[in-house]
Parts: sequence; structure tokens; C-alpha cells
Amino acid sequence: MERIIRRVVGNNIWLSDGQADPNARLPAHELNYEVMESEQAVGRAMLAEIETAAQSKQGDLNIILLGGRGAQAMHRLIGEQAKTNELDYLLSRLHVFTQDALAPMRMENSFSFVRDFERLLGPDFFRKVKSFTAMRTDTEDLEGDLVRFLEQLESRGEIDIFFLGLGPERSAASHLAYIKPNSGAAATDLAGVIPISSDILNHHIAKFKAGAGYARFQRADDSRGTNFSEAIFSETDESECRRATHILTLGPAAILRANRIVQSIVDADTAPAKQASFRKLIETEISNDPETRQRQLDENPGLWIRLHPNVRSLILPNVLT
Repeated sequence: MERIIRRVVGNNIWLSDGQADPNARLPAHELNYEVMESEQAVGRAMLAEIETAAQSKQGDLNIILLGGRGAQAMHRLIGEQAKTNELDYLLSRLHVFTQDALAPMRMENSFSFVRDFERLLGPDFFRKVKSFTAMRTDTEDLEGDLVRFLEQLESRGEIDIFFLGLGPERSAASHLAYIKPNSGAAATDLAGVIPISSDILNHHIAKFKAGAGYARFQRADDSRGTNFSEAIFSETDESECRRATHILTLGPAAILRANRIVQSIVDADTAPAKQASFRKLIETEISNDPETRQRQLDENPGLWIRLHPNVRSLILPNVLT
């Protein structure tokens, strides 16, 4: 992508779209969230979003998967249906991309999002989708491979659905994908390479382990005897994960260009800080002054979602408790 401009903010590297207007005015929107009865209901609603997108257009669909607990129910549901021919009409049209990663790290590390997707979605899903493209974390050229990832994403056309969660940060701030507070992200940034912090590592490892607990519970509670793979986290994998030095993440430009955003927040039970983060997300008055707004977005990147005009936010009741 010849138009990509490398932008450095402190120790953060952003890959920006040099053809985008950095002064474009994006109106802020209220976040109209839906309170769902259960995590399974959230998963069904997320899958229904993909089915609706498929019905609204011809040809292939491009989706950005959400890692961690937020989309686990959907992934489990898709994984089960992928074992049959029930979703073949849909899976055969899907180009699937990841949105973030910790690096450097072996792709087969059990704390990588790719391995999490493999466990939940299962081999039939990966055999049936049209393509699956992950950010490379086992390379010496993280930046160069991230550019190649963006080239592959752009070659597929528009993003139909970008699935997002909400990660808690200090002072009730939040992150989307892995766009961290005070990392200098701007509306023209397609992706970034950001230095990691102990907070990120602890949050990442904790949510994987919590997700594995949810998986075990669902497996035991499933009277149909579902073959739902249990996550196994070794000390070796955790040690390697804790040695990661950077985050790879899609940036605000990728999020804002998606046709639709579907946000899911289901784990306030294991990440109670999300309650304050969500409250700040919905209550913050986003300024119309460009400098003030940019400062707000940098301090609390979760606010980027409120600059998108087509968002569905799905939460559980405990997010509001």
C-alpha cells in the first residue's frame, strides 16, 4: 500500500492512510446499547448480524473477529453448526481477519487469539470459510508483516462487520481492539505497533483463563455432549506470552470504515472494571473542538466507537450493576 505513511508518536508506530483527510469532521453519536438476557443470547445475536449482512448483499463478506471472552458464545455456536451443513451457505462466503495480537510470540502459543479461535470455531470452520488471515506474531519484521496484513484486508474490499469488545483501563478509560490510552492514535491510522505494558499482559492472560473457565462450564452443562475443546495453558506458553514486547492492532481508521460495528460486553463478572469503563463510555460528552476531542479520544480510546454511525452494542445486565 503505497499510500501508507509511517507515523511515530513517542514509542508508538502508527500506519496511517496518507490519502485520508486528517481534518474530516466525524459527528459523535449516543451509544444505544441492548441489555441481553444471557451470554448465549449475545452469541445468537452476533451470528444473526452476519446472516443479515449476507442477505443484504451478493458475493463475499469480510468480518473482523473479536478475540477473548466477548465473542466466545458466537464462536462456539458457529463451531457447532460448522460440523453440519447448516451454515455452509454462509461460511463459504466469509473472509475472516483478526484485529489484534501480542508479539513476538509463536502463532501456536495457547495465549494467542489464533489458537483461541481454533479451539472454539473448530477445524470444520477453517476448512469451509473462504479465507482466514491473522496478524503474524512470529516474525522479525512486525511492522512489515502488519503492512502486508493491511494489504490483504484492503484487497478484499469493504469491511462488512467489525466485532469489538471493550477493554478496561485505568481511570475508567477503555480500549478498542488494542488501541491503548495515550498511544496517539488518530482517525487516519489503519494499524499500529504499540509497546506493551504489564497491565495489558495481565488483562490478556486473565481473560484467556476466564474464557477457558467459561468453556469448561459450558461443556459440562451441555446435555448434548458437545465436543467443545478445553483450553490448556502451559507455563511455557504463559512465560512466552509475558515476554511479548508489543501489541499489534487495527486502528481507528479501520474501525470507522467498517459498514457496521457489533460490540459485545459479557464479562463484567470476571472484569468488574468494565462497569466503570462502560459508564464513562456512554456518559462522556464528546467535544466538537478538534483539539479537545483528540485529547478525549487519546485518553479514552473506547470513545472511537461513538464516532461510527452504525453500531449495535450488546451487553449483559452485570455491565450496568
